Amino acid sequence: MRNLDHLATAEYSIPQEILMENAGQAAYYTILKEAGINNKSFVVFCGAGNNGGDGLVVARKIHSSGGKVTVIVLGDHSKYKGAAKQNFDIVDKSQMKVFDFQDISIVNELIQSADAIIDAIFGTGLDRDVTGIYKDAIKLINESQKTVFSLDIPSGINGDTGQVMGIAVKANYTITFGLPKTGNLLYPGFELCGKLYLTHISFPPALQNADELKIAVNDPKSLPARKKDSHKGDYGKTLFIAGSSNYLGAPYFAALSFLKAGGGLSFLATPGNISAFIGNRGTEIVFVPQKNTVSGSISLENKHSLLQFSEKADMVIIGPGLSLNDETQILVRELCREINKPLLIDGDGITAVTNDLDCIAKRNAPTILIPYAGEMSAITQQKTDDILKNKIHILQDTCQKLNAIIVLKGAHSLIGYPDKKVFINLSGNPGMASAGSGDVLTGVIAAMAGLGFLIDDAVRMGVFIHGFAGDLAAKEKGEDGLIAGDIIENLPAAMKVFREKFSKVTEDFYQTIYVI
Repeated sequence: MRNLDHLATAEYSIPQEILMENAGQAAYYTILKEAGINNKSFVVFCGAGNNGGDGLVVARKIHSSGGKVTVIVLGDHSKYKGAAKQNFDIVDKSQMKVFDFQDISIVNELIQSADAIIDAIFGTGLDRDVTGIYKDAIKLINESQKTVFSLDIPSGINGDTGQVMGIAVKANYTITFGLPKTGNLLYPGFELCGKLYLTHISFPPALQNADELKIAVNDPKSLPARKKDSHKGDYGKTLFIAGSSNYLGAPYFAALSFLKAGGGLSFLATPGNISAFIGNRGTEIVFVPQKNTVSGSISLENKHSLLQFSEKADMVIIGPGLSLNDETQILVRELCREINKPLLIDGDGITAVTNDLDCIAKRNAPTILIPYAGEMSAITQQKTDDILKNKIHILQDTCQKLNAIIVLKGAHSLIGYPDKKVFINLSGNPGMASAGSGDVLTGVIAAMAGLGFLIDDAVRMGVFIHGFAGDLAAKEKGEDGLIAGDIIENLPAAMKVFREKFSKVTEDFYQTIYVI
């Protein structure tokens, strides 16, 4: 964003004064729309940087439109430069009340008499914990229970990671400038933004769509039509290598979800001693019984036959419920090296390849991993907390290193690619954090490939549809007690609603960013 801001001025001759004015105008419009202006009272907290300058533009516009404004400056206002200094000088001469943040009791009185608060303290450049008067100010804002409008990002949120830097403003509305920041869309920043507005502040489209921008929202694509004269082979043949005597649900969820999301033929290679048990529930699944180890997992003896069968499949899923049996883990690594089809690795399969990442890094066919944060920690040898604090960069580096597509599961799952592109998925809900949900995701991704999407798009669409089905289930049953079976049962409905009401789905469920 700093580069875009610089290029707008250096290459397109858009002065900083215009960019700041446009930002303030859009914020003013949002406040007018959501809270009203005339005869309302506002307190504007301004830091000493450009975010504070944006706040000063808003204060000026509110004042000129009949609102009552008090500006509280945090930091040394003599440090204002350029457009921010110009706006401070205008405000200072406009008979508005301007205070330095000194006496907390006076500031609290001003807040209590206000109708709304405008937060323009830090913006997106914060990279250290909030302390001193800034911490005091944010605490007062949050304790006030007033309506809060944050400019660009709630103060205290890291613009790159979405992490809270000690303390952060909890906004009702956030107006972000130019393009959304990753901190606006990653938790916990996303939750603290409230309703998110966006204004392009007159950035040319060439800047907004530049190839250098690697991060985007996972906007879904329309589904391919099902041909009238098609047959089951037209919608994908997927081989699931999954299951063990202790894990009967995982292979069932994975193989059945493929069919429920529109896939054609679901082949389940699972230990022979459990095939009948799973078959009693999933009669539509085609079983490929395997020799099992003493502990009831798939034996290494099956390697040759599994490789042969994989040649008949369009895609192979390996891992759900396989167990951590040593022999089975060796089988996984050897299969990963030799299978020459798109390969999705999940669950116990991820544990297996973590011990020898070369078995996937050197593959020629596409590879997909879908770890949660703990599994990503094992893959990268980094602490889980560090991954959560720096998801984007760690995901980008790992995808490039392993030459793999990686879905980092969690609230707003991330889909990363070897070229460092990352998509932030907005579908899904906390109720989906339950056993078996990830197994369903594997099947849905495979189904999207079966429907005709290229692998890159199939992964994105699979993540979205999986979350959408979970959202439909939560709408019907609530989030508490939501299980994998509920997600599976809602997959056909998700596909139907998505086909028939594509624009309504994206607007009603996932219109997260409102463009001004």
